[in-house]
Amino acid sequence: MSRTRPAEDAIPARPAREDPLFVRSIEKAFRVLSAFGAGRPTLSLGQIAEAAELDKSAAQRFAHTLERLGYLRKDPDTRRFELTTRALDLGYHYTRASPIVDRAMPYLLDLSRTTEEAISLSVLDGAEIVYLARFMSRHMVSSNVIVGTRLPAYCTAPGRAMLACLPQGEARALLAATERKAHSPHTLWRLPELMASLNETAVRGYALAVEEIFPDDVSLGAAVTGARGEPVGAVSISVARLRIAPEAAEARFAPMLCAAARSMSFHVLPRVTG
Repeated sequence: MSRTRPAEDAIPARPAREDPLFVRSIEKAFRVLSAFGAGRPTLSLGQIAEAAELDKSAAQRFAHTLERLGYLRKDPDTRRFELTTRALDLGYHYTRASPIVDRAMPYLLDLSRTTEEAISLSVLDGAEIVYLARFMSRHMVSSNVIVGTRLPAYCTAPGRAMLACLPQGEARALLAATERKAHSPHTLWRLPELMASLNETAVRGYALAVEEIFPDDVSLGAAVTGARGEPVGAVSISVARLRIAPEAAEARFAPMLCAAARSMSFHVLPRVTG
């Protein structure tokens, strides 16, 4: 099983050196915060320096500043650092300010109650999808997918649903530049078969992924589009293959999923206030 990666586990990319407006101290602070993750809940100062690619003196200054600001906590005995709940603030403010989350929430709740299956909202971020909302199914004992999880777009139903809304040349270029591999024997990862899948998705209005990352997982995804037809998100449903065959899942859930995606879509540009 491929390990899911939470959003905070991604080290920010560095821009070109010639950018005169770029504030490198801010970038370094975010690299320190991003050093923490699922496999690194606590870090020593030396580990922070190594993960953030800073010298130890700089790591100490940034860690101390972030501790004073309330984003890090240092254990007085072990002297190891960990994130505090204040690190959730940026994610909270994002979801509260996001038009797609606000618009989608009633439909996600309705789908969750109607289907009693796992319902998600995700967005495309480069070659990955990021989960913004997740309603678990009572049939699931546990799940590695939570809000903030990142997964490759090419082998997920919501990712392919969004990629299918892009111009074909843009989608091909994005996939060609993506590091692709088989996460399971069922993963579609070669470019020709992925482009064929995107064409099929565009025609029928939803994508289907069967055990492409997780065993026993059947997922359907439908894109939420903006006023110009561009993908602004995707709603998806995940069911256990041992309970529902892929063909039965399509027949039962695809119509309501596509209807929900259409209702969430922005047919006019959202008004910007403030």
